[in-house]
Amino acid sequence: MPLHVPPAPQPALRSALTALGSPTAVRDPRTPALRTVTGPLTPDLPLPVHVLDRVTSRGGTPRTRLAGWRFLIRSGDRAVAAAETMLTPDGWAFSHFFEGPYVASTELALRQAEALTAPYQPRLLSVPELYMLTLWLHGDAGADAAKGRPAPSDLLVPLAPAPPGIAAHRAHRVADLLPVLTLRVAPTPLMGMGTPA
Repeated sequence: MPLHVPPAPQPALRSALTALGSPTAVRDPRTPALRTVTGPLTPDLPLPVHVLDRVTSRGGTPRTRLAGWRFLIRSGDRAVAAAETMLTPDGWAFSHFFEGPYVASTELALRQAEALTAPYQPRLLSVPELYMLTLWLHGDAGADAAKGRPAPSDLLVPLAPAPPGIAAHRAHRVADLLPVLTLRVAPTPLMGMGTPA
Protein backbone atom coordinates (compact mmCIF):
# COMPACT_ATOMS: atom_id res chain seq x y z
CA MET A 1 0.00 0.00 0.00
CA PRO A 2 1.55 3.33 -0.92
CA LEU A 3 2.45 5.74 1.83
CA HIS A 4 0.46 8.97 2.01
CA VAL A 5 3.30 11.51 2.10
CA PRO A 6 1.92 14.81 3.41
CA PRO A 7 2.66 17.99 1.47
CA ALA A 8 5.15 20.30 3.14
CA PRO A 9 4.21 23.93 3.76
CA GLN A 10 5.14 25.89 0.63
CA PRO A 11 7.41 28.32 2.57
CA ALA A 12 9.38 25.35 3.98
CA LEU A 13 9.84 23.91 0.48
CA ARG A 14 10.82 27.32 -0.91
CA SER A 15 13.44 27.79 1.82
CA ALA A 16 14.99 24.39 0.98
CA LEU A 17 14.96 25.18 -2.75
CA THR A 18 16.57 28.57 -2.13
CA ALA A 19 19.32 26.99 -0.02
CA LEU A 20 19.98 24.41 -2.74
CA GLY A 21 19.99 26.99 -5.51
CA SER A 22 22.17 29.58 -3.82
CA PRO A 23 25.02 28.34 -1.63
CA THR A 24 25.68 31.91 -0.48
CA ALA A 25 22.13 32.21 0.89
CA VAL A 26 22.95 29.96 3.87
CA ARG A 27 25.43 30.38 6.71
CA ASP A 28 26.72 26.82 6.88
CA PRO A 29 28.59 25.36 3.94
CA ARG A 30 27.09 22.51 1.99
CA THR A 31 27.95 18.97 3.02
CA PRO A 32 30.77 17.17 1.17
CA ALA A 33 28.25 15.12 -0.84
CA LEU A 34 26.41 18.26 -1.97
CA ARG A 35 29.69 19.95 -2.96
CA THR A 36 30.92 17.03 -5.05
CA VAL A 37 27.77 15.76 -6.73
CA THR A 38 27.22 16.68 -10.36
CA GLY A 39 23.84 17.23 -11.90
CA PRO A 40 20.61 18.62 -10.52
CA LEU A 41 19.65 18.26 -6.87
CA THR A 42 15.99 17.89 -5.94
CA PRO A 43 14.28 18.04 -2.53
CA ASP A 44 12.01 15.01 -2.22
CA LEU A 45 9.86 13.12 0.31
CA PRO A 46 8.98 15.91 2.74
CA LEU A 47 8.63 14.50 6.24
CA PRO A 48 7.41 16.43 9.28
CA VAL A 49 9.86 16.10 12.16
CA HIS A 50 8.18 15.75 15.54
CA VAL A 51 9.97 15.68 18.87
CA LEU A 52 8.78 13.38 21.64
CA ASP A 53 9.10 15.33 24.91
CA ARG A 54 8.65 14.21 28.50
CA VAL A 55 9.84 10.66 28.04
CA THR A 56 10.76 9.87 31.63
CA SER A 57 11.35 6.80 33.72
CA ARG A 58 8.62 8.06 36.07
CA GLY A 59 5.91 7.50 33.47
CA GLY A 60 3.42 10.16 32.48
CA THR A 61 2.21 10.91 29.01
CA PRO A 62 4.88 12.07 26.55
CA ARG A 63 3.85 14.85 24.21
CA THR A 64 4.92 15.65 20.67
CA ARG A 65 5.63 18.94 18.99
CA LEU A 66 6.41 19.77 15.38
CA ALA A 67 10.04 20.88 15.11
CA GLY A 68 10.52 21.13 11.34
CA TRP A 69 10.28 19.52 7.93
CA ARG A 70 13.00 17.36 6.42
CA PHE A 71 13.54 16.84 2.70
CA LEU A 72 15.72 14.11 1.25
CA ILE A 73 17.98 15.68 -1.37
CA ARG A 74 18.16 13.50 -4.46
CA SER A 75 20.76 13.34 -7.14
CA GLY A 76 19.29 11.08 -9.78
CA ASP A 77 17.69 8.09 -8.09
CA ARG A 78 19.45 8.26 -4.72
CA ALA A 79 19.39 10.52 -1.69
CA VAL A 80 22.78 12.12 -1.05
CA ALA A 81 21.85 14.43 1.83
CA ALA A 82 18.91 16.02 3.61
CA ALA A 83 17.72 19.57 4.16
CA GLU A 84 16.05 20.57 7.41
CA THR A 85 13.72 23.53 7.81
CA MET A 86 12.40 25.01 11.04
CA LEU A 87 9.56 27.20 12.17
CA THR A 88 10.64 30.67 13.29
CA PRO A 89 8.57 33.66 14.48
CA ASP A 90 8.72 34.87 10.86
CA GLY A 91 7.59 31.55 9.36
CA TRP A 92 9.43 28.60 7.86
CA ALA A 93 13.17 28.99 7.30
CA PHE A 94 16.03 26.81 6.13
CA SER A 95 18.01 25.33 9.03
CA HIS A 96 20.83 23.15 7.67
CA PHE A 97 21.99 20.42 5.31
CA PHE A 98 23.32 17.13 6.61
CA GLU A 99 24.35 13.70 5.44
CA GLY A 100 25.30 10.48 7.13
CA PRO A 101 23.65 7.25 8.24
CA TYR A 102 20.19 8.72 8.93
CA VAL A 103 19.74 9.64 5.26
CA ALA A 104 20.27 6.09 3.97
CA SER A 105 18.39 4.65 6.95
CA THR A 106 15.38 6.88 6.26
CA GLU A 107 15.32 5.76 2.63
CA LEU A 108 15.48 2.10 3.65
CA ALA A 109 12.73 2.49 6.28
CA LEU A 110 10.46 4.21 3.75
CA ARG A 111 11.01 1.39 1.23
CA GLN A 112 10.15 -1.16 3.93
CA ALA A 113 7.02 0.80 4.87
CA GLU A 114 5.84 0.78 1.26
CA ALA A 115 5.49 -3.00 1.52
CA LEU A 116 3.02 -2.82 4.44
CA THR A 117 -0.62 -3.58 3.69
CA ALA A 118 -2.22 -0.74 5.70
CA PRO A 119 -2.05 2.92 4.62
CA TYR A 120 0.19 5.15 6.74
CA GLN A 121 1.31 8.75 6.83
CA PRO A 122 5.11 8.83 7.27
CA ARG A 123 6.62 11.23 9.78
CA LEU A 124 9.87 11.39 11.70
CA LEU A 125 9.86 11.22 15.49
CA SER A 126 12.93 12.28 17.45
CA VAL A 127 13.52 11.11 21.01
CA PRO A 128 16.26 13.49 22.21
CA GLU A 129 16.72 11.82 25.60
CA LEU A 130 17.91 8.67 23.81
CA TYR A 131 19.57 10.30 20.77
CA MET A 132 17.08 8.30 18.73
CA LEU A 133 15.26 8.97 15.48
CA THR A 134 12.37 6.85 14.22
CA LEU A 135 10.17 6.70 11.18
CA TRP A 136 6.70 7.21 12.64
CA LEU A 137 4.00 5.52 10.58
CA HIS A 138 0.80 7.28 11.60
CA GLY A 139 -2.35 5.22 11.05
CA ASP A 140 -4.52 8.23 10.14
CA ALA A 141 -3.13 8.76 6.65
CA GLY A 142 -5.21 11.91 6.09
CA ALA A 143 -4.35 13.64 9.38
CA ASP A 144 -2.82 17.11 9.63
CA ALA A 145 0.89 16.25 9.53
CA ALA A 146 1.75 19.11 11.88
CA LYS A 147 -0.39 17.80 14.73
CA GLY A 148 -1.13 14.73 16.78
CA ARG A 149 0.66 12.28 18.94
CA PRO A 150 1.55 8.66 18.31
CA ALA A 151 -1.48 6.41 18.70
CA PRO A 152 -0.92 3.05 20.44
CA SER A 153 -1.43 1.23 17.12
CA ASP A 154 0.91 3.48 15.11
CA LEU A 155 4.26 2.00 14.13
CA LEU A 156 7.72 3.30 15.01
CA VAL A 157 10.71 2.11 13.00
CA PRO A 158 14.01 3.02 14.72
CA LEU A 159 16.54 4.38 12.25
CA ALA A 160 20.18 3.32 12.28
CA PRO A 161 22.13 3.94 14.37
CA ALA A 162 19.58 2.98 17.04
CA PRO A 163 20.32 2.93 20.78
CA PRO A 164 21.92 -0.29 22.07
CA GLY A 165 19.38 -3.07 22.48
CA ILE A 166 16.83 -1.55 20.09
CA ALA A 167 16.84 -3.09 16.63
CA ALA A 168 17.00 -0.63 13.75
CA HIS A 169 14.55 -1.10 10.87
CA ARG A 170 12.16 -3.26 12.86
CA ALA A 171 8.62 -1.91 13.13
CA HIS A 172 7.23 -1.70 16.67
CA ARG A 173 3.74 -0.69 17.75
CA VAL A 174 3.88 2.49 19.84
CA ALA A 175 2.14 0.63 22.68
CA ASP A 176 5.03 -1.86 22.72
CA LEU A 177 8.03 0.43 22.16
CA LEU A 178 7.10 3.44 24.30
CA PRO A 179 7.34 1.51 27.62
CA VAL A 180 10.79 0.26 26.56
CA LEU A 181 11.91 3.83 25.83
CA THR A 182 10.70 5.12 29.20
CA LEU A 183 12.71 2.40 30.94
CA ARG A 184 15.82 3.44 28.99
CA VAL A 185 15.70 7.07 30.09
CA ALA A 186 17.88 7.77 33.12
CA PRO A 187 15.91 8.74 36.23
CA THR A 188 15.56 12.48 36.76
CA PRO A 189 17.31 13.58 39.98
CA LEU A 190 14.94 14.81 42.66
CA MET A 191 15.29 18.52 43.37
CA GLY A 192 16.31 19.48 46.90
CA MET A 193 17.68 16.04 47.72
CA GLY A 194 21.23 16.17 48.97
CA THR A 195 23.76 13.42 48.59
CA PRO A 196 23.79 10.89 51.39
CA ALA A 197 26.48 11.36 54.03
